[in-house]
Amino acid sequence: MSELSIPELSLVVLVGTSGSGKSTFAATHFAPTEVVSSDACRAMVSDDPNDQAATSDAFALLEYIAGKRLDRGRLTVIDATNVQPSSRKSLLALAKDHDVLPVAIVLDLPIAVSAERNASRPDRDFGTHVIKRQHDQLRRSLRSLKREGFRTIHVLDSAEAVAEASIVRTRLFNDQREQHGPFDVIGDVHGCREELETLLVSLGYVITRDGSGRPVDASHPAGRRAIFVGDLVDRGPDSPGVLRLVMGMVRSGSALCVSGNHEAKLVRALGRKDVKPTHGLQETLDQLASEDESFVSDVRRFCDGLVAHYVLDDGKLVVAHAGLKEKYHGRASGRVRAFALYGDTSGETDEFGMPVRYPWADDYRGSAMVLYGHTPVPETEWINNTMCLDTGCVFGGALTALRYPEREVVSVPATATHYEPVRPLAPPDRDLEVLTLTDILGHRVIETEHMGRLSLREENAAGALEVMSRFAIAPAQLIYLPPTMSPVDSSSRDGVLEYPDEAFSHYAKRAVDRVICEEKHMGSRAIVRVSVDGSGVIYSRTGRAFFDADRQTEVLNRIADAVAEAGIWTELGASWLLLDTEILPWTAKAEAMVRSQYAKVGAAATAAVPATIGVLEAAAARGADVGDLLARTRSRADNAQRFVDSYRHYVQPIDNALGIQVAPFQVLASDAGTYEKHDHLWHLDIADRLVHNDPELFRSTRRLVVDTADETSLAAGVEWWEDLTANGGEGMVVKPLNNLVRGPKGLAQPGLKVRGPEYLRIIYGADYTDPSTLSRLKQRNLGHKRSMALREYALGLESIRRAVAGEPVWRVHQCVFGVLAMESEPVDPRL
Repeated sequence: MSELSIPELSLVVLVGTSGSGKSTFAATHFAPTEVVSSDACRAMVSDDPNDQAATSDAFALLEYIAGKRLDRGRLTVIDATNVQPSSRKSLLALAKDHDVLPVAIVLDLPIAVSAERNASRPDRDFGTHVIKRQHDQLRRSLRSLKREGFRTIHVLDSAEAVAEASIVRTRLFNDQREQHGPFDVIGDVHGCREELETLLVSLGYVITRDGSGRPVDASHPAGRRAIFVGDLVDRGPDSPGVLRLVMGMVRSGSALCVSGNHEAKLVRALGRKDVKPTHGLQETLDQLASEDESFVSDVRRFCDGLVAHYVLDDGKLVVAHAGLKEKYHGRASGRVRAFALYGDTSGETDEFGMPVRYPWADDYRGSAMVLYGHTPVPETEWINNTMCLDTGCVFGGALTALRYPEREVVSVPATATHYEPVRPLAPPDRDLEVLTLTDILGHRVIETEHMGRLSLREENAAGALEVMSRFAIAPAQLIYLPPTMSPVDSSSRDGVLEYPDEAFSHYAKRAVDRVICEEKHMGSRAIVRVSVDGSGVIYSRTGRAFFDADRQTEVLNRIADAVAEAGIWTELGASWLLLDTEILPWTAKAEAMVRSQYAKVGAAATAAVPATIGVLEAAAARGADVGDLLARTRSRADNAQRFVDSYRHYVQPIDNALGIQVAPFQVLASDAGTYEKHDHLWHLDIADRLVHNDPELFRSTRRLVVDTADETSLAAGVEWWEDLTANGGEGMVVKPLNNLVRGPKGLAQPGLKVRGPEYLRIIYGADYTDPSTLSRLKQRNLGHKRSMALREYALGLESIRRAVAGEPVWRVHQCVFGVLAMESEPVDPRL
């Protein structure tokens, strides 16, 4: 059996006459979705796979489909005769446009075999002369396939060879996704061997030396690996010494190395190519002249074999000498290699005679971290999840490494200015604390850890911008917004819209066996970010400051003191906390709404309806038939009074010096990490300790754990909710006890609210319990609301993950802004 090797990501072009078995071969070795057939495309555009008049449209469709697959990084197989150079030319252009390698698999079967197969098919009524012509074209093509640009060519010259062939998919040399690190990524060395040794020792590597004392290898006791971003040579005092050390590390498996533009130029020079020995190349050639010939040969082979970039750690890390746009990650072409070696150049030169390069990192929006060098900077800084590690060691700056995944920068100063820079080192233009409109406006796709790629509509972003720009606190402080929460399914019971049964059932169906019921406080949602020194911010669920500056300072100091007294700062190893809370009373934030909406409606109803009852009672006394109307109106009067009692229940003043209470229920994050994987009892225990230390400021959250498979436990949960809501309580939130949970259908809802009947009267109106109204309300559709809740939940988790990881403000705020943008989606606000 012969093995045909093809790259995992490539455009495979089958070449063969009609009847050579291309479709059978494709069906045998590739998935149906990987094969794009010219016959199938003819059928799609004309309903007849043999309609030659439709060939032009069919191939336009074929190339469109193939292009979309290649866009998404999917191997694609073209099933067509492809015996003419003109038909292959457009496919080769397609591969080039998408930076994938073109592969030709030629089925060069005898004419008689193809003719016999066609004769057995009634839809193939053309004669043998057609097959002979195709075969002649195929034979001529064999001599030119490599010249045309095919990187891999396999020829199967018999039916037996076709039958015995197997496909082996090989990974590109740049695909090192299975390498998870930890890594130490080292910037441009440029012949500075002494500084490289010092840096390696600082990073914990043990250097091995040969009999002459020269460093020939280095390894890390903890198994870390170094990755060099290229430009090992030129300008510095000891390029051979750097090469000897790095080559030894790569050979022993202690390091990886990508090519820099200086290595590429050195290869050409050592190959006796006509290369101008500028930018330090002459120094390297002079230094290599004193080395033995075998070492110089090893250097040439090593540099010539370096790939242009690596994709590592499941695609989370990309290393390239000059950086790399997202669309080039994991691709292979001359264009990709040129970008990786030289950056995005304009073809012009500046006043120093250096290439003008576009600031590609300013526009980078990929999820992978990109580490690179090439253009020296005085200090490292994060730009859109990218970092340049060339800090100009050879120019008297420093040699720098980044520990991955720790994101820790380690630098050692240069021992001297080994080479005077042609152009002064300049920092990147972008201020990482400043947002630009392009960070948030327009259609956006945000990559999240827990739900993958989430899309934001352009029109929703515009609405969110209005709120953020006019009312929100500074983006650097606004690292999280809470997600919306869905109610339970409508209850099947008479007289109620929401009931605990549906919440318990929802989670039981999703294999969540234990849930926690938490008292729903009738306050205003507030996010508290507090530091150990009492600084911080308190803001609403739309990002607005909750209090004025003086009151905020007073509340934050009390919170910081309570956290300290409870020993939480030390326990978590944190200097700041992000808490999810409710602040009571409701009027602390919503007094204007209560006065302008609920109070006015209540006053009008309680004044007008009794007067109407008086009129109807007088009419009834005169014998008028108004009995049914009078009964309904009396019921409405009762409902109006319940409505007033309901909102008044939530505006009672808090009897303490501050006039408020804080009910914390979740520790979202700290500078030590995020806490979504701690169960809710852990979070509520933290809250209880705060209540214990400052019972005047903090309010406890009552809770009950329910087993969704135990009838007694379920009944206790229902009874607990009924007791909570009997006197007008808002209700409860039911959450998976383990907090972040993935069920058989994906991420589970983080919580479902089960609101009490009288609280719902505020939401849906005084007469919502009227049977006809209630029946209509039960038909509500919760699908969109639940989709929003999950997406906002994932964005919230992503924003605090990025904030804790120290990512740039725009990366964090992108997720925060996304939550608010999703709130602009059309959905019933009463849900």
